[in-house]
Amino acid sequence: MTRLLNTIRNTRRVLTTLVVVALLVSSRHPTLLDRIIEDGRLIVVTRNNPTTYYEERHGATGYEYELVESFADYLGVELELMVVDNLQTAMEALENGDAHISAAGFTKEQTSGYPVVYGPTYSSISEQIVYRLRTTKPESIEDLQTGRLMVPAKSRHARTLRHWQKTELPSLSWRETSELDASDLLQMVSDRELDFTLVNSNEFRLMRSYLPNLDVAFTLGEIQTVAWVMPRRADDSLRDRTFDFFYRPETGVLMAELSERFYGHVGQFDYVGAHRFLRHSRKVLPRYEKDFKAAAEKHGFDWRLLAAMGYQESHWNPRARSFTGVRGLMMLTLRTAGELGVTNRLDPSQSIAGGSRYLAGLRERLDESVHEPDRTWMALAAYN
Repeated sequence: MTRLLNTIRNTRRVLTTLVVVALLVSSRHPTLLDRIIEDGRLIVVTRNNPTTYYEERHGATGYEYELVESFADYLGVELELMVVDNLQTAMEALENGDAHISAAGFTKEQTSGYPVVYGPTYSSISEQIVYRLRTTKPESIEDLQTGRLMVPAKSRHARTLRHWQKTELPSLSWRETSELDASDLLQMVSDRELDFTLVNSNEFRLMRSYLPNLDVAFTLGEIQTVAWVMPRRADDSLRDRTFDFFYRPETGVLMAELSERFYGHVGQFDYVGAHRFLRHSRKVLPRYEKDFKAAAEKHGFDWRLLAAMGYQESHWNPRARSFTGVRGLMMLTLRTAGELGVTNRLDPSQSIAGGSRYLAGLRERLDESVHEPDRTWMALAAYN
């Protein structure tokens, strides 16, 4: 009898424990990740910037945008963007609970004074003083006092300059702007409206091909590391999931593809070639712009893409000829020209119309599972 009573008591204890555990589990507060998945939205604060996010013909793109869009897909939720102008506004969005993540190319060092935590480091950048070639090159921060220097207001660069002013050079002066971004300021240096500006190294790498008369004078400060930023007050569930995402082999492949797409051309910079292109753009392209626009409208292309093709093929030379026999501005073979109804390959209007029609045909032949912009990229590869 005693053994039976002990068994009953033990059974009751086990059942009671199970009930208590079940009640605790059922009353567990949902984590931040739980709430995001339940809501079906990941809200990300970012900047409109060539290195982060921008709109093109086929929609939103940018290194940061495509990376965080893949993360939203990984979570099984929709991506919702909040676009801001500066670091302070982005950090306020996190602190106020208006956004879950900042994916705006900010570094750990520049956000260290805010109540935030970080995902994995995935990039590094430095700050560079940029000047115009064939002007006096500044060799040190002291030389910046001799010219006009401007940076975006409330930016990492403004903070850097204030640091140097406070610790090393009280006489250092500069102007700040709330209206212009890095690309605007680089253009102003190129146009001699400014003497210097301070930009991130990755931003200058992207812009240098368009502004070949600019160069780096020197790097200011240390290399800094880039990571996604999240509010410290939240639990670790979302942050932990970012580590899971970045450590996946699929994410490594994606990042390699994005690096090639957005930065792969950077190492191919050709100062002479860039100047030649700019000169041709001013003097030669206007002769054929009307034809490129007409062909683009007819076949659903951006006319600038067709113009870029024409430059790549012939440097907009309507009498160009290769050793393989292709001829004209769009470098058509005799057989292809005949199939397209081009009777004179040396006529620039016929060549542009025929080349554009041929490119459109290549695009249409692709399987329906291939979507833009990949359809156009693959058609370009096939054309070439």
